[in-house]
Amino acid sequence: MPTLNKQITLAARPVGFPKDSDFKLVESPMPTPKDGEFLVRVIYMSVDPYMRGRMNDAASYAAPVQLGEVMGGGAVGKVISSNNPSSREGEIVEGFFGWQEYAVSNGEGVRKIDPGLAPISTALGVLGMPGLTAYFGLLDICNPQLGETVVVSGAAGAVGSLVGQIALIKGCRAVGIAGADDKVAYLTDELGFDAAFNYKTVTDYFQKLKELCPKGIDAYFDNVGGAITDAAIRLINTRARISICGQISQYNLEQPEMGPRIILVSLLVKQARAEGFLVFQFANRYPEGLKQMAEWLKQGKLKYREDIAHGIENAPGAFMAMLKGKNTGKQLVKISDE
Repeated sequence: MPTLNKQITLAARPVGFPKDSDFKLVESPMPTPKDGEFLVRVIYMSVDPYMRGRMNDAASYAAPVQLGEVMGGGAVGKVISSNNPSSREGEIVEGFFGWQEYAVSNGEGVRKIDPGLAPISTALGVLGMPGLTAYFGLLDICNPQLGETVVVSGAAGAVGSLVGQIALIKGCRAVGIAGADDKVAYLTDELGFDAAFNYKTVTDYFQKLKELCPKGIDAYFDNVGGAITDAAIRLINTRARISICGQISQYNLEQPEMGPRIILVSLLVKQARAEGFLVFQFANRYPEGLKQMAEWLKQGKLKYREDIAHGIENAPGAFMAMLKGKNTGKQLVKISDE
């Protein structure tokens, strides 16, 4: 058993896009579980867009990470020592263990993972928070109907790639927006999207969406915000539904962008609805979502891709690369062997 625990802490609050000096790799004494607690050796940890907001000293739906504090985030690991009767050594668990090699937990918010169901890394992706976000964000907020057109921004990411596939399962036409030609090919050739385009090479988003969505947009799943969303909203149909999941194009701006007021006019004229959501609001229905996602995965109706960095020291780099859209599918960091 090692005597030290490597951790990534928040060294400074980013101004604009995060940089290496905003993080610090530290070593602390190995934590010891007390009565009712257990010790987890982290195997995979997740890096997600929402973590950028937690680096700011600003009120949000989650408390900001304090300077010198371990960066928070979901992880999957193995219980290696337990003083909790509900957790046994050797079990695989998923929880909010943070950016560190070892973590102590009392079991709150932790779920046990069946390694026989799927690779344990999927507990942070298709069978975890991204999968639940796609499931509830599309089906409950957008309520897609047979034959409708569903547009997804950030479509090659962990959430967006699943949103488009669920839309296809529901008999919809799926159109994706991504930031590289190979991602566009992944969406159309591997995942079965009906159409997709690279927003970095297209100069007129409105015209491109109009070309790919000749019958307009019935549901728009927004991971990105900004100019892409401005264009999509101009094409919404009567009683369209917009699910606001993320605004990654805005997270690293030093000054907020000014948006066109046409957005509200479009919602009014089209009698449309735009609704923001947090996956946590569906917490009491997680078993439903996970059961259905696992069933679709087993049936081969869902595909996923993982982009895996190795070593906790590379977590900040993986996080920053993800914010720049370098990953395809779910971005993970592997900390130790299974």
